[in-house]
Amino acid sequence: MTDPLKIASATLLTPGEPAPTFIQRSVSNPRYAFDSAAGRYLVLCFYGSAADAHAQAAVQAAHDRPDIFNDDRACFFGVSVDPDDEATGRVRNRIPGYRHFWDFDLKASRLYGVARPEAEAGPGPISLVRQWVVIDPTMRVIATVPFRKDRQDIAEVMRVLDDQPPPGRFAGVELMAPVLYLPRVLEPELCRHLISLYEAQGGEESGFMREVDGKTVGITDPGFKRRKDYEIADRALIGALQARFRRRVVPEIKKVHEFDVTRMERYIVSCYASEDGGHFSAHRDNTTKGTAHRRFAVSVNLNDDFEGGEVSFPEYGKRGFKAPAGGAVVFSCSLLHKVSKVTEGRRFAFLPFLYDDAAARLREENARFVGEAGSDYRAGLQGRQEASA
Repeated sequence: MTDPLKIASATLLTPGEPAPTFIQRSVSNPRYAFDSAAGRYLVLCFYGSAADAHAQAAVQAAHDRPDIFNDDRACFFGVSVDPDDEATGRVRNRIPGYRHFWDFDLKASRLYGVARPEAEAGPGPISLVRQWVVIDPTMRVIATVPFRKDRQDIAEVMRVLDDQPPPGRFAGVELMAPVLYLPRVLEPELCRHLISLYEAQGGEESGFMREVDGKTVGITDPGFKRRKDYEIADRALIGALQARFRRRVVPEIKKVHEFDVTRMERYIVSCYASEDGGHFSAHRDNTTKGTAHRRFAVSVNLNDDFEGGEVSFPEYGKRGFKAPAGGAVVFSCSLLHKVSKVTEGRRFAFLPFLYDDAAARLREENARFVGEAGSDYRAGLQGRQEASA
Protein backbone atom coordinates (compact mmCIF):
# COMPACT_ATOMS: atom_id res chain seq x y z
CA MET A 1 0.00 0.00 0.00
CA THR A 2 1.40 3.39 -0.93
CA ASP A 3 1.68 6.42 1.28
CA PRO A 4 0.90 9.16 -1.26
CA LEU A 5 1.50 11.99 1.20
CA LYS A 6 5.07 10.98 1.98
CA ILE A 7 7.41 13.43 0.23
CA ALA A 8 10.45 12.34 -1.77
CA SER A 9 13.48 14.39 -2.70
CA ALA A 10 13.60 14.48 -6.50
CA THR A 11 14.46 16.78 -9.38
CA LEU A 12 11.31 18.12 -11.00
CA LEU A 13 10.97 19.24 -14.60
CA THR A 14 10.78 22.93 -15.44
CA PRO A 15 8.89 24.77 -18.21
CA GLY A 16 10.48 24.47 -21.63
CA GLU A 17 12.09 21.09 -21.01
CA PRO A 18 11.13 18.11 -23.17
CA ALA A 19 8.61 15.85 -21.48
CA PRO A 20 10.15 12.38 -21.10
CA THR A 21 8.57 9.73 -23.28
CA PHE A 22 7.78 6.26 -22.04
CA ILE A 23 5.83 3.10 -22.82
CA GLN A 24 3.73 1.87 -19.93
CA ARG A 25 0.79 -0.38 -19.28
CA SER A 26 -2.54 1.43 -19.15
CA VAL A 27 -6.09 0.46 -18.28
CA SER A 28 -6.78 -0.65 -21.86
CA ASN A 29 -3.37 -1.02 -23.54
CA PRO A 30 -0.49 -3.23 -22.36
CA ARG A 31 2.05 -1.00 -24.16
CA TYR A 32 0.78 2.57 -24.41
CA ALA A 33 3.35 4.90 -25.99
CA PHE A 34 2.72 8.19 -24.22
CA ASP A 35 4.17 10.35 -26.98
CA SER A 36 1.69 8.89 -29.49
CA ALA A 37 -0.88 11.21 -27.89
CA ALA A 38 1.07 14.36 -28.87
CA GLY A 39 -0.67 17.01 -30.92
CA ARG A 40 -2.87 18.39 -28.12
CA TYR A 41 -2.28 19.45 -24.53
CA LEU A 42 -1.42 16.52 -22.28
CA VAL A 43 -1.86 16.46 -18.53
CA LEU A 44 -0.14 13.86 -16.37
CA CYS A 45 -1.58 13.63 -12.87
CA PHE A 46 0.78 11.65 -10.63
CA TYR A 47 -1.76 11.04 -7.88
CA GLY A 48 -0.15 7.94 -6.37
CA SER A 49 -3.21 6.06 -5.15
CA ALA A 50 -6.83 6.67 -6.07
CA ALA A 51 -7.73 5.63 -2.52
CA ASP A 52 -6.44 9.02 -1.36
CA ALA A 53 -8.98 11.84 -0.98
CA HIS A 54 -6.78 14.40 -2.78
CA ALA A 55 -6.32 12.02 -5.70
CA GLN A 56 -10.07 11.48 -5.89
CA ALA A 57 -10.66 15.25 -5.91
CA ALA A 58 -8.07 15.71 -8.67
CA VAL A 59 -9.64 13.06 -10.92
CA GLN A 60 -13.13 14.40 -10.26
CA ALA A 61 -12.05 17.95 -11.12
CA ALA A 62 -10.73 16.68 -14.44
CA HIS A 63 -13.98 14.79 -15.08
CA ASP A 64 -15.85 18.04 -14.44
CA ARG A 65 -14.07 19.67 -17.42
CA PRO A 66 -15.00 17.67 -20.52
CA ASP A 67 -14.73 20.96 -22.45
CA ILE A 68 -10.96 20.68 -21.92
CA PHE A 69 -10.38 16.94 -21.76
CA ASN A 70 -12.02 15.81 -24.98
CA ASP A 71 -9.03 14.36 -26.93
CA ASP A 72 -9.15 17.38 -29.22
CA ARG A 73 -8.00 20.16 -26.91
CA ALA A 74 -6.41 18.02 -24.20
CA CYS A 75 -6.03 14.54 -22.72
CA PHE A 76 -5.88 13.65 -19.02
CA PHE A 77 -3.58 10.82 -17.95
CA GLY A 78 -3.75 9.69 -14.36
CA VAL A 79 -0.72 7.80 -13.07
CA SER A 80 -1.26 5.19 -10.37
CA VAL A 81 1.47 3.38 -8.44
CA ASP A 82 -1.03 1.44 -6.32
CA PRO A 83 -1.91 -2.07 -7.58
CA ASP A 84 -5.12 -1.90 -5.55
CA ASP A 85 -6.39 0.73 -8.00
CA GLU A 86 -6.44 -1.94 -10.70
CA ALA A 87 -7.52 -4.80 -8.46
CA THR A 88 -10.55 -2.95 -7.08
CA GLY A 89 -11.51 -1.26 -10.36
CA ARG A 90 -11.69 2.14 -8.70
CA VAL A 91 -9.84 3.73 -11.64
CA ARG A 92 -11.27 3.50 -15.15
CA ASN A 93 -10.73 5.17 -18.49
CA ARG A 94 -13.41 7.50 -19.77
CA ILE A 95 -13.18 8.01 -23.53
CA PRO A 96 -12.77 10.57 -24.92
CA GLY A 97 -10.36 12.47 -22.76
CA TYR A 98 -9.42 10.38 -19.74
CA ARG A 99 -6.92 7.52 -19.39
CA HIS A 100 -4.81 6.02 -16.61
CA PHE A 101 -1.39 4.40 -16.47
CA TRP A 102 -0.47 1.51 -14.16
CA ASP A 103 2.98 2.71 -13.12
CA PHE A 104 3.55 -0.04 -10.59
CA ASP A 105 7.22 -0.38 -11.57
CA LEU A 106 7.70 3.43 -11.18
CA LYS A 107 9.06 3.81 -14.72
CA ALA A 108 7.17 7.04 -15.46
CA SER A 109 7.38 8.31 -11.88
CA ARG A 110 11.18 8.12 -11.94
CA LEU A 111 11.41 9.82 -15.33
CA TYR A 112 9.35 12.77 -14.11
CA GLY A 113 11.08 13.15 -10.76
CA VAL A 114 7.99 12.01 -8.86
CA ALA A 115 9.97 9.12 -7.38
CA ARG A 116 13.69 9.04 -6.63
CA PRO A 117 15.85 7.29 -9.25
CA GLU A 118 16.72 4.63 -6.70
CA ALA A 119 13.12 4.10 -5.57
CA GLU A 120 11.91 0.52 -5.80
CA ALA A 121 8.41 -0.76 -6.25
CA GLY A 122 7.16 -3.07 -3.54
CA PRO A 123 4.58 -3.67 -0.84
CA GLY A 124 5.91 -0.96 1.46
CA PRO A 125 5.42 2.83 1.37
CA ILE A 126 6.66 4.62 -1.74
CA SER A 127 7.98 8.16 -1.39
CA LEU A 128 6.44 10.42 -4.03
CA VAL A 129 6.39 14.07 -5.00
CA ARG A 130 2.83 14.03 -6.26
CA GLN A 131 2.29 16.55 -9.01
CA TRP A 132 0.56 17.57 -12.21
CA VAL A 133 2.57 18.07 -15.41
CA VAL A 134 1.02 20.13 -18.22
CA ILE A 135 2.61 19.46 -21.62
CA ASP A 136 2.25 21.26 -24.96
CA PRO A 137 1.42 19.56 -28.30
CA THR A 138 5.12 19.13 -29.15
CA MET A 139 5.84 17.33 -25.87
CA ARG A 140 7.47 20.24 -24.02
CA VAL A 141 6.61 21.10 -20.44
CA ILE A 142 4.33 24.10 -19.84
CA ALA A 143 4.02 23.79 -16.07
CA THR A 144 4.56 21.45 -13.13
CA VAL A 145 2.18 21.91 -10.21
CA PRO A 146 2.90 19.96 -7.00
CA PHE A 147 -0.02 18.71 -4.92
CA ARG A 148 -0.75 21.07 -2.01
CA LYS A 149 -2.44 20.29 1.29
CA ASP A 150 -5.14 22.92 0.62
CA ARG A 151 -5.76 21.35 -2.84
CA GLN A 152 -5.27 24.66 -4.61
CA ASP A 153 -3.12 22.79 -7.10
CA ILE A 154 -6.32 21.57 -8.77
CA ALA A 155 -7.61 25.07 -9.47
CA GLU A 156 -4.16 26.20 -10.61
CA VAL A 157 -3.93 23.44 -13.21
CA MET A 158 -7.35 24.31 -14.58
CA ARG A 159 -6.32 27.98 -14.82
CA VAL A 160 -3.17 27.02 -16.72
CA LEU A 161 -5.23 25.01 -19.19
CA ASP A 162 -7.88 27.73 -19.55
CA ASP A 163 -5.12 30.22 -20.40
CA GLN A 164 -3.77 28.16 -23.30
CA PRO A 165 -4.68 29.01 -26.91
CA PRO A 166 -6.12 26.31 -29.18
CA PRO A 167 -3.61 23.48 -29.72
CA GLY A 168 -2.90 24.58 -33.28
CA ARG A 169 -1.68 27.93 -31.94
CA PHE A 170 -0.01 26.71 -28.75
CA ALA A 171 3.12 28.72 -29.60
CA GLY A 172 1.10 31.91 -30.18
CA VAL A 173 1.19 31.47 -33.95
CA GLU A 174 0.35 28.63 -36.31
CA LEU A 175 3.49 26.60 -36.88
CA MET A 176 4.66 24.94 -40.07
CA ALA A 177 5.70 21.34 -39.52
CA PRO A 178 9.49 21.08 -40.02
CA VAL A 179 9.27 19.19 -43.32
CA LEU A 180 10.68 19.57 -46.82
CA TYR A 181 8.09 19.81 -49.59
CA LEU A 182 9.78 19.00 -52.89
CA PRO A 183 8.00 18.91 -56.27
CA ARG A 184 9.60 17.27 -59.31
CA VAL A 185 11.45 14.43 -57.56
CA LEU A 186 10.20 11.75 -60.00
CA GLU A 187 9.14 12.55 -63.54
CA PRO A 188 5.62 11.59 -64.78
CA GLU A 189 6.82 8.68 -66.92
CA LEU A 190 8.61 7.08 -63.99
CA CYS A 191 5.58 7.59 -61.72
CA ARG A 192 3.34 5.87 -64.27
CA HIS A 193 5.81 3.00 -64.61
CA LEU A 194 5.89 2.39 -60.86
CA ILE A 195 2.10 2.41 -60.69
CA SER A 196 1.94 -0.06 -63.58
CA LEU A 197 4.22 -2.45 -61.70
CA TYR A 198 1.87 -2.43 -58.74
CA GLU A 199 -1.20 -2.90 -60.92
CA ALA A 200 0.44 -5.80 -62.77
CA GLN A 201 1.78 -7.59 -59.69
CA GLY A 202 -0.58 -6.51 -56.92
CA GLY A 203 0.44 -5.71 -53.38
CA GLU A 204 0.81 -7.50 -50.06
CA GLU A 205 -0.87 -6.27 -46.90
CA SER A 206 1.58 -3.99 -45.11
CA GLY A 207 2.16 -4.09 -41.36
CA PHE A 208 4.25 -1.98 -39.01
CA MET A 209 7.07 -2.62 -36.56
CA ARG A 210 6.64 -3.09 -32.82
CA GLU A 211 8.98 -4.02 -29.98
CA VAL A 212 7.79 -7.31 -28.48
CA ASP A 213 9.88 -9.06 -25.81
CA GLY A 214 12.97 -7.18 -26.95
CA LYS A 215 12.53 -8.09 -30.62
CA THR A 216 11.41 -5.88 -33.52
CA VAL A 217 8.57 -7.75 -35.20
CA GLY A 218 5.99 -6.98 -37.85
CA ILE A 219 2.42 -6.46 -36.69
CA THR A 220 -0.76 -6.15 -38.75
CA ASP A 221 -3.75 -4.24 -37.40
CA PRO A 222 -6.23 -2.89 -39.98
CA GLY A 223 -7.59 -0.47 -37.40
CA PHE A 224 -4.16 1.15 -37.08
CA LYS A 225 -2.87 0.81 -40.65
CA ARG A 226 -4.36 -0.32 -43.94
CA ARG A 227 -2.03 -0.34 -46.93
CA LYS A 228 -0.69 -2.76 -49.54
CA ASP A 229 2.90 -2.75 -50.84
CA TYR A 230 4.71 -4.07 -53.89
CA GLU A 231 8.45 -4.61 -53.39
CA ILE A 232 10.68 -3.51 -56.27
CA ALA A 233 13.27 -6.15 -57.17
CA ASP A 234 14.65 -4.74 -60.46
CA ARG A 235 18.20 -3.55 -59.66
CA ALA A 236 18.29 -1.22 -62.68
CA LEU A 237 15.08 0.46 -61.53
CA ILE A 238 16.40 0.73 -57.98
CA GLY A 239 19.52 2.38 -59.35
CA ALA A 240 17.40 4.85 -61.33
CA LEU A 241 15.44 5.76 -58.21
CA GLN A 242 18.65 6.20 -56.23
CA ALA A 243 19.99 8.52 -58.93
CA ARG A 244 16.91 10.77 -58.70
CA PHE A 245 17.26 10.95 -54.95
CA ARG A 246 20.98 11.64 -55.09
CA ARG A 247 20.42 14.63 -57.38
CA ARG A 248 17.04 15.94 -56.22
CA VAL A 249 16.54 15.06 -52.55
CA VAL A 250 19.92 14.54 -50.88
CA PRO A 251 21.18 18.10 -51.62
CA GLU A 252 18.05 19.60 -50.03
CA ILE A 253 18.51 17.54 -46.86
CA LYS A 254 22.14 18.66 -46.74
CA LYS A 255 21.15 22.31 -47.20
CA VAL A 256 18.41 22.34 -44.57
CA HIS A 257 19.61 19.80 -42.02
CA GLU A 258 23.41 19.60 -42.59
CA PHE A 259 23.02 15.83 -42.87
CA ASP A 260 24.91 13.70 -45.39
CA VAL A 261 22.65 10.94 -46.69
CA THR A 262 24.56 7.90 -47.92
CA ARG A 263 22.06 5.07 -47.51
CA MET A 264 18.58 4.30 -48.76
CA GLU A 265 16.30 1.60 -47.39
CA ARG A 266 13.09 0.07 -48.71
CA TYR A 267 12.01 0.16 -52.36
CA ILE A 268 8.26 -0.27 -52.45
CA VAL A 269 5.25 1.00 -54.34
CA SER A 270 2.48 1.46 -51.78
CA CYS A 271 -1.24 1.77 -52.30
CA TYR A 272 -3.74 3.35 -49.92
CA ALA A 273 -7.11 2.43 -51.47
CA SER A 274 -10.49 3.96 -50.65
CA GLU A 275 -12.18 0.55 -51.00
CA ASP A 276 -9.93 -0.72 -48.18
CA GLY A 277 -10.22 2.40 -46.04
CA GLY A 278 -6.49 2.96 -46.57
CA HIS A 279 -4.88 4.96 -43.76
CA PHE A 280 -2.03 4.93 -41.22
CA SER A 281 -2.61 6.16 -37.65
CA ALA A 282 -0.19 8.45 -35.82
CA HIS A 283 3.25 6.89 -35.36
CA ARG A 284 6.99 7.50 -35.47
CA ASP A 285 9.32 5.55 -37.75
CA ASN A 286 12.33 4.88 -35.50
CA THR A 287 11.00 3.68 -32.15
CA THR A 288 12.24 0.06 -32.17
CA LYS A 289 15.74 -1.43 -32.17
CA GLY A 290 15.20 -2.62 -35.72
CA THR A 291 14.21 0.84 -36.97
CA ALA A 292 16.39 3.09 -34.78
CA HIS A 293 18.83 3.72 -37.65
CA ARG A 294 16.24 5.49 -39.80
CA ARG A 295 16.84 9.24 -40.04
CA PHE A 296 14.51 10.62 -42.73
CA ALA A 297 11.30 9.31 -44.26
CA VAL A 298 10.30 10.29 -47.78
CA SER A 299 6.74 10.14 -49.06
CA VAL A 300 6.62 10.53 -52.86
CA ASN A 301 3.16 10.67 -54.39
CA LEU A 302 3.01 8.87 -57.72
CA ASN A 303 -0.44 10.23 -58.55
CA ASP A 304 -2.75 12.95 -57.26
CA ASP A 305 -6.18 11.84 -58.52
CA PHE A 306 -7.45 10.78 -55.08
CA GLU A 307 -9.13 12.36 -52.08
CA GLY A 308 -7.85 12.10 -48.53
CA GLY A 309 -4.55 10.31 -47.98
CA GLU A 310 -2.77 13.41 -46.73
CA VAL A 311 0.32 13.23 -44.54
CA SER A 312 0.01 15.32 -41.38
CA PHE A 313 2.08 16.00 -38.29
CA PRO A 314 -0.17 16.27 -35.20
CA GLU A 315 2.45 17.99 -33.04
CA TYR A 316 2.37 20.96 -35.43
CA GLY A 317 -1.34 21.26 -36.15
CA LYS A 318 -3.94 19.61 -38.34
CA ARG A 319 -2.64 20.75 -41.71
CA GLY A 320 -2.24 17.89 -44.18
CA PHE A 321 0.30 17.70 -47.00
CA LYS A 322 -0.56 16.29 -50.41
CA ALA A 323 2.41 16.54 -52.74
CA PRO A 324 1.74 16.70 -56.48
CA ALA A 325 2.42 13.60 -58.56
CA GLY A 326 6.18 13.08 -58.50
CA GLY A 327 6.57 15.37 -55.48
CA ALA A 328 7.84 14.44 -52.03
CA VAL A 329 7.36 15.26 -48.39
CA VAL A 330 10.61 14.65 -46.48
CA PHE A 331 10.69 14.58 -42.70
CA SER A 332 12.56 13.30 -39.68
CA CYS A 333 11.62 9.78 -38.65
CA SER A 334 11.26 11.12 -35.09
CA LEU A 335 8.23 13.25 -36.02
CA LEU A 336 4.79 11.94 -35.14
CA HIS A 337 2.88 11.63 -38.41
CA LYS A 338 -0.17 9.95 -39.89
CA VAL A 339 -1.90 9.38 -43.21
CA SER A 340 -5.58 10.27 -43.33
CA LYS A 341 -8.09 7.82 -44.77
CA VAL A 342 -8.33 7.79 -48.56
CA THR A 343 -11.97 8.59 -49.28
CA GLU A 344 -11.94 8.43 -53.08
CA GLY A 345 -9.64 6.65 -55.52
CA ARG A 346 -6.25 5.16 -54.71
CA ARG A 347 -3.09 6.87 -53.51
CA PHE A 348 0.11 5.35 -54.91
CA ALA A 349 3.39 6.30 -53.23
CA PHE A 350 7.10 5.49 -53.14
CA LEU A 351 8.18 5.39 -49.48
CA PRO A 352 11.89 4.93 -48.74
CA PHE A 353 13.94 5.77 -45.63
CA LEU A 354 17.28 7.58 -45.72
CA TYR A 355 20.24 7.39 -43.33
CA ASP A 356 24.05 7.59 -43.20
CA ASP A 357 27.08 5.37 -42.53
CA ALA A 358 26.96 5.87 -38.76
CA ALA A 359 23.31 4.81 -38.72
CA ALA A 360 24.21 1.81 -40.89
CA ARG A 361 26.57 0.63 -38.16
CA LEU A 362 23.74 1.01 -35.66
CA ARG A 363 21.50 -1.01 -37.98
CA GLU A 364 24.10 -3.80 -38.11
CA GLU A 365 24.49 -3.73 -34.32
CA ASN A 366 20.73 -4.03 -33.84
CA ALA A 367 20.22 -6.65 -36.57
CA ARG A 368 20.09 -9.40 -33.94
CA PHE A 369 16.90 -7.91 -32.55
CA VAL A 370 14.96 -8.02 -35.86
CA GLY A 371 12.37 -10.77 -36.12
CA GLU A 372 12.54 -14.04 -34.24
CA ALA A 373 15.94 -15.07 -35.59
CA GLY A 374 17.58 -11.71 -36.30
CA SER A 375 18.61 -10.08 -39.58
CA ASP A 376 21.74 -10.76 -41.65
CA TYR A 377 22.22 -7.04 -42.43
CA ARG A 378 25.86 -5.97 -42.72
CA ALA A 379 26.74 -2.31 -43.07
CA GLY A 380 29.69 -2.95 -45.36
CA LEU A 381 28.20 -5.21 -48.03
CA GLN A 382 24.59 -4.05 -48.14
CA GLY A 383 25.58 -0.52 -47.31
CA ARG A 384 27.71 -0.19 -50.41
CA GLN A 385 24.71 -1.18 -52.50
CA GLU A 386 22.60 1.47 -50.79
CA ALA A 387 25.23 4.19 -50.66
CA SER A 388 24.45 5.45 -54.15
CA ALA A 389 21.50 7.27 -52.64
